[in-house]
Amino acid sequence: MTQVQPYRHEVKYYECDGMGVTHHSNYLRFMEEARIYWMDVLGYGYDRMEAEGVVSPVISINCNYKKTTTFKDIIEIEVKVAEMTDLKLSFSYTMRVDGKLVCTAVSTHCFLENGRPVVLADRFPQLYEAIVGTMQ
Repeated sequence: MTQVQPYRHEVKYYECDGMGVTHHSNYLRFMEEARIYWMDVLGYGYDRMEAEGVVSPVISINCNYKKTTTFKDIIEIEVKVAEMTDLKLSFSYTMRVDGKLVCTAVSTHCFLENGRPVVLADRFPQLYEAIVGTMQ
């Protein structure tokens, strides 16, 4: 089983709103940063997929905010596979500051080449096997 260490994001001043807390929309960006890191660790990043003509758009996102974060907080984001089918891949995100849960989320993605769906196991068998390896 491949285990990927949590991604760490330090909250920037500009990511905070007028109340001094991290604006909720930034968590989507943090998820993307963590997901890209996760794929890079597996050895098959988004840059490689896109260079080969495949994109992976977000088709749904669900966030549950548990506690606020503020400037300079270090958010540790654990990424795991929530579900994988032939055409879709869902990631779960658990975000913590100093061990305290601040947000849980799930994003679902598909894979497209020239606007058409791609079966991940057929198009990128190495990536598919690496992802399966994180689930065992």
